[in-house]
Amino acid sequence: MESRNKLHSRLRLWEFPDQYVIEPADDGSGAPCLDISRVDASMKLIDQVSECKSLRVPKIHSISGVVGMLKLLAGSYLVVVTESERVGSFLGHPIFKITSLKVLPCDHSLKNSPEEQKKMETEFSKLLSVAEKTTGLYFSYQVNLTLSSQRLHDLGAESKSLPLWRQAEPRFLWNNYMLEVLIDNKLDQFLLPVIQGNILFISCFTPLSSIYSTKKMHSEKRYIFHPAIFACTSSVSSSSSSRVTIQKSGKVSIGTRMWRRGADLDGYVANFVETEQIVQMNGYSSSFVQVRGSMPFMWEQIVDLTYKPKFEIVQPEEATHIAERHFLDLRKKYGSVLAVDLVNKHGGEGRLSEKFASIMQHITGDEIRYLHFDFHRICGHIHFERLSILYEQIEGFLEQNGYFLVNEKGDKMKEQLGVVRSNCIDCLDRTNVTQSMIGRKMLELQLKRIGVFGAEETISSHLNFDERYKILWANHGDDVSIQYSGTPALKGDFVRYGHRTTQGVLKDGWSSLVRYYLNNFADGTKQDAIDLLQGHYIVAMSRDMAPVPQKGGLEAVANFPTALAVVLISFWFATMSLKQAGSDYKHKHLFFSLLWTGICVGVAALVRANGRIFCNRPRLHKPRG
Repeated sequence: MESRNKLHSRLRLWEFPDQYVIEPADDGSGAPCLDISRVDASMKLIDQVSECKSLRVPKIHSISGVVGMLKLLAGSYLVVVTESERVGSFLGHPIFKITSLKVLPCDHSLKNSPEEQKKMETEFSKLLSVAEKTTGLYFSYQVNLTLSSQRLHDLGAESKSLPLWRQAEPRFLWNNYMLEVLIDNKLDQFLLPVIQGNILFISCFTPLSSIYSTKKMHSEKRYIFHPAIFACTSSVSSSSSSRVTIQKSGKVSIGTRMWRRGADLDGYVANFVETEQIVQMNGYSSSFVQVRGSMPFMWEQIVDLTYKPKFEIVQPEEATHIAERHFLDLRKKYGSVLAVDLVNKHGGEGRLSEKFASIMQHITGDEIRYLHFDFHRICGHIHFERLSILYEQIEGFLEQNGYFLVNEKGDKMKEQLGVVRSNCIDCLDRTNVTQSMIGRKMLELQLKRIGVFGAEETISSHLNFDERYKILWANHGDDVSIQYSGTPALKGDFVRYGHRTTQGVLKDGWSSLVRYYLNNFADGTKQDAIDLLQGHYIVAMSRDMAPVPQKGGLEAVANFPTALAVVLISFWFATMSLKQAGSDYKHKHLFFSLLWTGICVGVAALVRANGRIFCNRPRLHKPRG
């Protein structure tokens, strides 16, 4: 990367009453500073920090980078990385995890704003706290984390000389929208590309074979996934001569579980995740990519306090066109596509699966294939080893389309020509179990090709490696699930241990209850905040906007702690009432049990009515574009 495009890796933030100044602190950089007005958020480059006077004593902070800028009704907000830690390296370059974000207001213009606008601004600015709590954010100053190894290898010299943000795949750039203001001001050296996901490393020093291994709904997430024979600490030894890593995932339509389903009219699907498995050993580097994503037509689940809301297919007449756009996009990016549908054939899921199958009849051909595998019917809740039946059906596709491989000179010896696209309903639990099986099989092929494994050798032959590999896939599944559903993945005990456990079943039950709460009482507001951060909606003051209703009475205290307390007390009284009831008083106690249950549901409904600020009043934003 040319020096003029090189990102500043050390920065100081000077916080004055009327301005923020971001000063490069790289050794001997002598680069200009970025001046941001706290009055109107205007930006300019200055030669140096102005002299500090007694009335302008600044606060000084060390920061790792600038994430971007957001504008609300009146004020603008600067987002910076205040803390980060090194978690490993990719292609020899350090990768950092963001451990703390800070949103800094540039809102002096609010002083002269109408009172109603100030109220709206306050309400919207509260949503920005979600940015400060966002987990799984990573960045690198030197290497593009948004592209797979194969796409990085195929980049031309001209593309590689561009600033990182210009090399990046926009769909996998978490702060794509927030960077726009900095891009407009041509601040390339301050533009820090950020992805969302996970980076996981493992170290393994046991022999493998005879060789020792030292190791439009449009915004998308990218996950870095490193279940690896590598280092799992925050620093990685650069002296390691060989390593195995699993690398990169990404996500489309950033959102929460029930509030992001299906696809939009352009074919962009919810919870789209790209996962890349990389092996670097004996001078070779090899990678394998697979993807997951929601069923590519318009469908939804409207949250209504039921445990499993009904599935509704929206605009069914557009379904085939939407799926065609989706698979055309996959074909351009990955080559041949095998869609593996893991959804049930009966009930509400069955309706969706039937629709998916009927759509695919119009799309499938030599380059696009469809396979249904009823995960629950075949594997049940404990017999996940029966996924071998699925592997037998897709083995030919995997072998035909292969993986990416380069030698020690960087010459391409093999390329991946196609991708498996897996889905269940959430693209979390069944999908992760299935992808871990596929990744495992392909890793064995990669290790055999590189000469680490013999013809009959498998990962299971090496207990230490096997255990660590399972744990890393389980952790990866948990991280993807937490970001989409708020809980770890279900069925994770099988991925982690190779079999179902009593503790795992109980944990899944608890996670299911937590998902129910989050779906109904938390994810709506979180989704509003995500849409705001991603630029899906741009805040605007409507002339006919109604005033924000003031909450009072019971509504004012209808929050989660209150609701949870009432719910728990209600269920406790209901349970004790029925437990203590004798045969003569059964009907009386049943009446009181139903009464407590009614109170429980009523309070929950009241809280849900206040759960999304965008649903409680006229919309204050408009679709971007």
